[in-house]
Order: sequence, then structure tokens, then C-alpha cells
Amino acid sequence: MDGGILERDLELARLTAAAREAADGAGSVALVFGEAGIGKSSLVNALPGALSAQARVLVGQCDDLATRRPLGPFRDLVGSVRTELAQAVTEGGDRHRVYDALRAELGDPPHPTVLVVEDVHWADEASLDALRFLVRRVDRMPAVLVLTYRDDELSREHPLRHLLGQVSRAARVHRVPLPRLSRSAVRTLSAASRLDPAQVYAVTSGNPFYVAEVVAAGGTGDVPPTVVDAVLARLRGLDDTARDALEQLAVLPSAVERPLTDALLADGVCQLTAAERRGLLVVTPERVVFRHEIIRRAIADSLPAARRIELNRKVLTVLVAQPGADSSRIVHHAAQAGDQDAIARYGPDAARDAARTGAHREAAAQLRLVLRQRRRYGPAELADLLERFAVESYTIADSPAAVSAQREAVALRRSLGDLRALGADLRWLSRIHWWAGDADAAQEAAREAIDVLEQAGDERLLALALSNTSQLRMLSDRYAEAIGYGERAITLARRTGDAAILSHALNNVGTARWRGGDPLGRPQLEESLAVALKADEAEHACRAYANVIWTLLENLRFTEADHFLAPAMEFADRTEHLGFLRYLQVELALRQFAAGKWDEAEKHAESGDAQEFPPARCPALTVLARVRIRRGAEGGDELLAQAWEVAARTRELQRTAPVAAARAEAAWLRGDHAAVIDAVGPLYVQARGLAATPYRAELGHWLTMAGHPVPADDADHPYALQAAGQWRLAAEAWWAAGCPYEHAAALAQSPDPADKLTALAGLDALGAEPLSRIVRADLRALGVARIPRGPHAATRRNPAGLTGRQLQVGRLLAQGLTNIEIAGRLFLSVRTVDNHVRAVLEKLGARTRRDVAARAAQLGVEIGREK
Repeated sequence: MDGGILERDLELARLTAAAREAADGAGSVALVFGEAGIGKSSLVNALPGALSAQARVLVGQCDDLATRRPLGPFRDLVGSVRTELAQAVTEGGDRHRVYDALRAELGDPPHPTVLVVEDVHWADEASLDALRFLVRRVDRMPAVLVLTYRDDELSREHPLRHLLGQVSRAARVHRVPLPRLSRSAVRTLSAASRLDPAQVYAVTSGNPFYVAEVVAAGGTGDVPPTVVDAVLARLRGLDDTARDALEQLAVLPSAVERPLTDALLADGVCQLTAAERRGLLVVTPERVVFRHEIIRRAIADSLPAARRIELNRKVLTVLVAQPGADSSRIVHHAAQAGDQDAIARYGPDAARDAARTGAHREAAAQLRLVLRQRRRYGPAELADLLERFAVESYTIADSPAAVSAQREAVALRRSLGDLRALGADLRWLSRIHWWAGDADAAQEAAREAIDVLEQAGDERLLALALSNTSQLRMLSDRYAEAIGYGERAITLARRTGDAAILSHALNNVGTARWRGGDPLGRPQLEESLAVALKADEAEHACRAYANVIWTLLENLRFTEADHFLAPAMEFADRTEHLGFLRYLQVELALRQFAAGKWDEAEKHAESGDAQEFPPARCPALTVLARVRIRRGAEGGDELLAQAWEVAARTRELQRTAPVAAARAEAAWLRGDHAAVIDAVGPLYVQARGLAATPYRAELGHWLTMAGHPVPADDADHPYALQAAGQWRLAAEAWWAAGCPYEHAAALAQSPDPADKLTALAGLDALGAEPLSRIVRADLRALGVARIPRGPHAATRRNPAGLTGRQLQVGRLLAQGLTNIEIAGRLFLSVRTVDNHVRAVLEKLGARTRRDVAARAAQLGVEIGREK
């Protein structure tokens, strides 16, 4: 049998084997991925026939809607699952109810279950939440979770990336990449036709769907046709009634339920008989779905605009008339039909439903549509919509949109004369301005919020405004003022019984005290986290996590920070607070950078380097720059210039000091001591006037290294010890903290060649070429005869940044070995090899294993043979 076709049988066998394991309670996740038309749906459709009668298969579909249906794929299961799950997903609003119902449905059925969620790259945020919940628990269920997706459509920022990262940590994962068909397979599939197999392959490149469509159409013509041509060729011969029915259903980007089908088609499913016989549709008693999404798209895209508008308007009319119709679907078809009245009427509810289920991206998208019709709303209603859009944009870290909308909301509140609403919106405006990196605007809005709310007489909102100012003072290291405002807020929050504001204020006061050296600060900050978690206040819990971790990192208590990082990131991911998730990823990058894990630090820093989110972008750029500086790679200075531009607008030492220290380090490594002093001198003076020990110590250290002694500092920070000439104590402190580069740099200050040689070994292991070069020069000046040569030349000829182990794995990939074979060759676990393979593909920019050798050659990475 041909290898390309045999692969499909092997892939099906892997999925059925996973289902058999699930029958014994060993649940797993299966990832089925490939390009559009590669055969994902065909493989899934073959599952029921390959499984025993005792296993059940549930299939849900994610739809390519302009604004996704919350819990769309799980709503597709209604009619095939128990009442508890059906009610939970249709009523929505309570995530935990949905999760509990899913666990009950899959955890204790009469037979093992295969739950297929197709096209997860189109999943809404609420569905991704539910899938994360299942992924963490499926290994303890008699179930297999099969996720299909198009891997070639996933950008770096795609929401599915987070879910796939979690899947990679699951106990049992089956990865089923679907390759294109070989020339031989295309020849086999073309054999029954009179087509030239070589021409079919040239037109389709082995995509199974393209092949099937070209063969079914009976030819490719002199010029290779598009897939749309192939699909439309299959429509020839259908009568007008059948074609009209297909066109009507094609504008619905999802499976069409029978009631909707019957309402749209005069003769119901009878009109679809001819199309079903031609393999265009699958008709069941519950729903109608196109056999391939590309068929639906090809038909829809071929329609004239006027016809498409007419068909969408008909769908809209039917949906509006149906009790309990999904508001997000109504808005989608209203937008496609150009019905602005329907968008204005149903859009706010659709956004509210999305936000309640945690689908904040969808909520923002719905509100963006709604606000295009802003003239249809009165001033008060429009102000509410703008505030909602600003908050949703803030949550998903779209700062420009948030600032613009909130400014407009505040302007409307001023015209309405509602002091309470104006004060609340000014507080939000202050927070959003800070989120956008504009310190001056944040302070101005904060001051006015307090003034307005003191006049309004609302103690609860005044407490939040006071706490907001406390937060700004804390962030700018003015700890006494932060505590003063914060304690007033705590008193009012306790009096009004508002847990969210209490958590917010405890956070600010606790952080200010802890960073200022007061041991009572940490318990207050941890109380803030506990209060937020108990009250289910996701934003405040995320902020408490972030401040606990940041303060631990500042104080070099990295092991303690590790205990918080994983649960914090999982929480932010699950609650869809994307801004905080990026911030936490940057905190993880800082942690990995300190540990000398620079590849990992770069990966996490890149996740936080988003133009529209300065709080994460500034430290992310700083990490990326320092990695390049310490490795002697190009681009560090340019990154620092960008970081400084962001930092300067914040006016916060926590942003400006790390950038200045990185600039000083770069200048010192190239021997420019005057530039070191210019970079850190003014900020050192600022730090000495504030209780900012870590920044004062590091800036003072660089001044000392540039030959500019600083006053004695009684702090026990390792940088302060180095500035005082106590390099050995500093080296011991850095070693205890787990900072290998700083440990080596401190040892390098020793006049003893033995210490310098120890430092050199550590620096060579890290790939810290600039400082290694300086230490080698010092050793030569001391007359040391035998100085290690440093990293092998092969390491320098590795522009992709592959580690030694990744180079080994890359060589074996290029030889065609499977992950199991690589694991056996290198004496590693298969899961470890999976991680290395993924890293090799990402670093080389290779889409498939077969591309590894070619991409390595293009980049000049030598993986062709062992040396």
C-alpha cells in the first residue's frame, strides 16, 4: 500500500488505541493538526467506524464567526449529552457549572468517550477555558479529548498557543500531524479518472481535499484552477432549488441545526438530497453541516455581494424570531447583512454574554461593532457602552483602544453632570492611562477622581479612588504617601463591605511596606490575594500575584517566586486577563534571566513585548536586550533605546532603573566608562532619595565599576557588597540566590587568578562572550599561561541559538528518525524529546520535521552530521 495513504490508517489506529486506553481510565489528549483540507475532519469522521460499539464519540465544532459563539462547540453537543451539561452550556454565565457538568459527563459515563472539538483555532475564549479545565483532568477520566486545528494559521499571539502549551505538560499526549499526500498517493487516488497524476499533484501539492475536489470535478484544465473552481464544478447540474439551498446554508459559518434549516429552506432537508448525494453535505436528524469547511467558504465567496447580503438578512430574520437565539450569531449575520439596527439592539447583550463567560476578546469585538452605531444611543447609554468597551480592551491589553474609549466616556459623563459616574470613570481612566504607560495622565485623572467623589459622597467609590492613588504612589516608590492613601481606603472598604476594593487597597499598602523594608508588608499583600480569590475578583487577584512575584524577584528570593509563578499564570490564563498574563510571562522571563536560562528568558520576554502594553513591554525589552548584550549579539542597544522610550514616560524607577543598569552594563563591556556614568548617575541620585534598595545597589555598583565610587551603603544586597569591594561575599550571595552570571562577574573582580578562572568557566558555560573576553585579558595580564580557549567554534556557527542537545536532536530529525527512535538513541524520555523537537522546529522556523534540514542549511546551522 502507498505510504501516504497508509499514514492515514496508522493515524486512525493511534486514535483508536488511545480510546482503548481510556476505557481503563487512562485518559489522554490527541492533537490532530495540519493545513486546511489536509484531512482532519475525514480522520475524525472515520473514528466511529473504527471504535468498538461500547465507545461513544461526541463532536463539537468551532465556527469562523466574526465574533465567536461563547461555548460554541459544547453547545453543539446538546441532544447527545445529559441534561446537566446541555443546560449549563445553553444558559451560560456560570463557568464552574459548565466545568462541573463536563467533568460529570466525561468522568463517569457508561462507556469511554471520545470528545472531538474541531477547528480549535476558531475557538472562543470561554471554550478555550473549558478545554484547559479538561486538559488538566482528562488523564483521570475514561475519555480522549481530540482537538483538531490548522497549525499553519497560528501566530505567536494566537490564543490557542496557551492551550497547546498546557497540553504539552499533560501526562498523555498523542500528536497526530497530518502531512500532505505523496506523489504516489495522488497517483493512486487519480487512478480511476483519466487525469494526469503529475498535473493533479502540481495543482494540489498533495492536499487531500484539493486532490479529491479536482478528481471529482473531472479535470484541472490548461491552467490550474482554484479550489473555488473545483468546488463550483461539483455544483454544475444541480437544479436551482438545490443551488439556492446550498448558497443559503453557506453563509452560516457553523453546523446548522434542524429547526434553523427548516425555517430557512421552504422544503426543509428535502432540498439538500442532490447535494448530499454529491458529498457536499452531511445531513443528520439534528443538523446539517458541509462536509468540508472549504466547500462552504468556496460557495459563500463565489456569491455576488448583493446575494450574500440577501441570504444573511434571511438568516437574521429567522434567528431574531427564534426564542433564545444566540445573540452572537444574530450580531454576526446582522453585520454581514448591514443591518445596523440589529447590531445596535443585540450587540450589547452579545457582548455581555461573552464577558460573563470570560470571552473578553469576543466581548470587545462585539462592542467595537456596536460603537460604530454610537449615534443610535443616548449620552448615558453611550457612556456605559464606551466604559464597557474600555474595560474589555484593558482586560485584553489593547491599551490604545481602552484609552480612546475611556476618554470619550469621561467627556460624556462631564456633560451629564452625574458626579458619581464621572468619578468612577475618572478612576478607570487613571488606571487605563497607567496601563498605557502615561504616568502624568494617570496622576491627573487620579487627582480629579478623588475631588469629584468627595463631592459625590459615595464612600465605596471614594475608597477605590483613594486606593488608586495609593497604587500610583507605590509604583513610583513614594511609600509613605502610598500607605497614607491606602489606609484611608482600607477603612472605607471595610466600612462598606466591598471585598474588591479592600483587596485593591491591601495590595498597595502591603507592597509599599514590603518594598520599603517593613516585614508587615508581605502578610498584607498575601491577605490581598486571599481576599480577591475568595471574592472571585480576578483582576485584583492577578495584580496581587504580580506584586508578590515582582517583590520576591527584586529581593532575589527566586525559589519563593517559583511557588507563585505557576498558579498565577494558570489563574490569569483561565480568567482571560491577558494583560496580567503577559506581565506574569515577563516576570517569568526575569526569573529565567537571573537563573542564566537565557533561551527560556527570551521566549517568555517575547510574549510580553507587545507594542500596546507598556507595563510588560518595558521589562520585556530590557530582558531581550540584556541577553543580547551578555552574549555579544547584535541588537541590544536598539532594544534598550526602545525600552528607555517606554520607561521615561512612566516616570517610575522600577522601569527606568533596570534600563539604565542595562545601558551601563553594555557601556562597561565595551570599555566606555563615561557612558556608564551618564546612564546611571541621575537615577542613582533619585534612588538614594527613595527606599529603593535593589535599584540603588545596582546603579551604585555600575558607578563604582566605572571608577566613580559611591557612599557606603549598609544594605546587604550583593551589588552593594560589590560596590564596597566585598566581591567574595557578593559572589557567595549571588551563588546562594541562583544567579550564575552575577556570581561569575563578582568572582571576576578578584585579583586571584584561580577565582578568575572559576569565573571564566561559568561565563563560557553561559555563552557570555564579552565578559569572558575581558576576564581572559585580565588573566593574560596576570601572566597566566594556560587559559581555556572557550566555546567550540561550532557553537559560534549556530545563529539559530540551538543548545547542544537541540543540535543532537536536529541531526537525528534530519536523518528521519521518529521521536521514539530519538529517545532511544539519546537515552531520553519521549516527552523530553517531544519538547526538544518542538524547540528545534520553532528556532529554525521549520513547519514540519521534513523541513528541518533545509531550514538549517538556509540559516547556516550545521546539523548534517556529527563532528
